Amino acid sequence: MDLTENVQFLKGVGPARARRLARLGVLTVEDLLYFFPRDYQDRRRISPIGSLRDGDFASVRGEVMAKGSRKTRGGKKLFQLVVDDGSGRIPCSWFNQEYLDNVFRPGQEALFVGKVQLYNTLQLVNPEYEILDPQSEAMRRAGRIIPIYPLTEGLYQKAVRDLIERTLELYLPHLPDPLPEDLCRRWEVASLSQAIRDIHYPSGGEALAAARQRLILDEFFTLQLALGLKREKRAREVESLPHLPLTLLRDRYIAELPFRLTGAQRRAVEEIKADMVGKGAMNRLLQGDVGSGKTVVAVCALLTTVDSGYQGAIMAPTEILAAQHYENISRELEPLGVKTVLLTSGVKGKKRQEILEKIASGEIGVVAGTHALIQEKVDFSRLGMVVIDEQHKFGVRQRADLRKKGEQPHVLVMTATPIPRTLTLTVYGDLDFSVLDEMPPGREKVKTYWIGPDRLDAAYGFIRQEVAAGRQAFIIYPLIEESETLDLKAASAMFDHLKRNVFPAIPVDLIHGRLPSEEKRGVMERFRAKQTMILVSTVVVEIGIDIPDATVMLIENAERFGLAQLHQLRGRVGRSRFPSYCILQGNPRTEDAARRLKAIQDIDDGFQIAREDLEIRGPGEFFGTQQTGLPELRIGSIVADVRLMEFARRQAFSLLETAPALAGDELAPLRRRLRLRYGESFDLGDVG
Repeated sequence: MDLTENVQFLKGVGPARARRLARLGVLTVEDLLYFFPRDYQDRRRISPIGSLRDGDFASVRGEVMAKGSRKTRGGKKLFQLVVDDGSGRIPCSWFNQEYLDNVFRPGQEALFVGKVQLYNTLQLVNPEYEILDPQSEAMRRAGRIIPIYPLTEGLYQKAVRDLIERTLELYLPHLPDPLPEDLCRRWEVASLSQAIRDIHYPSGGEALAAARQRLILDEFFTLQLALGLKREKRAREVESLPHLPLTLLRDRYIAELPFRLTGAQRRAVEEIKADMVGKGAMNRLLQGDVGSGKTVVAVCALLTTVDSGYQGAIMAPTEILAAQHYENISRELEPLGVKTVLLTSGVKGKKRQEILEKIASGEIGVVAGTHALIQEKVDFSRLGMVVIDEQHKFGVRQRADLRKKGEQPHVLVMTATPIPRTLTLTVYGDLDFSVLDEMPPGREKVKTYWIGPDRLDAAYGFIRQEVAAGRQAFIIYPLIEESETLDLKAASAMFDHLKRNVFPAIPVDLIHGRLPSEEKRGVMERFRAKQTMILVSTVVVEIGIDIPDATVMLIENAERFGLAQLHQLRGRVGRSRFPSYCILQGNPRTEDAARRLKAIQDIDDGFQIAREDLEIRGPGEFFGTQQTGLPELRIGSIVADVRLMEFARRQAFSLLETAPALAGDELAPLRRRLRLRYGESFDLGDVG
């Protein structure tokens, strides 16, 4: 039987229901088998009606005694029936479901599951039901643990359960197990068909735990195999432009820096050089907390490619960050004779054409820019090195498009979102990685305070003191304009208020994402030159802005920001010898929001912040599948199931050592699974 068959052609589905299932990611028969419950109801325990209490969630089984419909005072139609189990009677009520009058008849035996509520008398309101005809599937399910599935508008639990149960009976015997039998024996796990049956209809807690373990291992193992195959393929097929081991420009740059590289920076620089002088194209992740010195390492990589006669490019997600990279890099590389340019969407006309011609001729050594670098008209003479900053801000295709601008250039992606090692191996398992786990000496810890709205005037007073001492400040808001639905202060409205009423004697400026490029540049130039002392902003300054004399970061409505955002914003201060401060003004209304503010106040280590963020948000939102290129995990959690992930990785890479490219007939089901699940994401279409 064809497991790739469209669900539309299954009995009882049709085009309309298929469209609803597609909203849930269910397109094929195999998707339906892997459409796992979000929860379960234990219907093995039937509660006597005579024992029910208000607020109970109960399963009741008995005889339908009477039924009828009526209108309520509010005009709603109410269908009710009374069920009797010998210990007592209880009404069951449904609003606006008159069709149930044709479903039930007195004398039927039925099961009702729902919450007991007191409305003059105890009753079950809108309960789920199963009519227990001795010949029906419902009778068989009456004393079982029942799955509860995610739903969408127009789909109902009973219909989804019936569909999945029919599909299990028809197709499960034909589902190939991707794991070889010897692996299943060694791992002591259930067969795939048993695990899938038990995840939908477990006989008890032990069966459910065993099913989950098998399916999580299955998912992690195939994911790690896909990552391993991607690495194998790159090593086998991708040769980069040859780079020379002699790095005169790079070495001169390091020698002329006004500080010594940290041990972590030196280690990363040498790891990158070793990659670049090898045959294969480098594909490395440089990970480091805010202020750990990633840009210096990136410049060393760019100079390594210039040393060998090639061009380098650094792509940033915002024009502000791209411009800052250009200013810093050009200032440092000009004395070395390396020409640099800035290319963003804001560079237009004759100037843009001149820059494009110089890039194409090879006259330019290093290009800094935004996604404008990947436009069709941008041609490099010999692109040898690509640096992608804040890589999580770019989609997978954007990174690939930049790489296509050269003949397999080396790629270094950078992130200031620290991720625990095991999770790095998972999300970026096809990359080598370097970690900057030391901070440069002399960086002061930023003192962080969480205040309520009543302390805001005191915070403004503190900013005045810092400005009087020659320091600068950021004030951050979550929105540009007032929202009718959210009780938030907006940057544009508050800018006027701050300038007129709070800081009338201090130069204040405003920046946000909607400003034209030239205006943004002008705002940042004035702030950098200290013509402006307070900068009001949205999260456009979240990444990469380097203003050494800024010592105060005030974030209003801080509960509206994510933990990683707050950590990034805090990193905009504390970049000089002066004590620096981050003030979070927040009034959280949820437990998660309060937890974020407490975490950012108490923790300054980026790796700890990342772990806390993972726990609060979960891995899906933390990584963003669009950015990583990873399909969503169906059942495993890379946080909760980290030990299973580590085990699966070891087993996957061990198998690839003994069976490169998964050759062999016994591994054919495994190759099929990889093609179906990861072929497009990881370019594994040629596997098997």
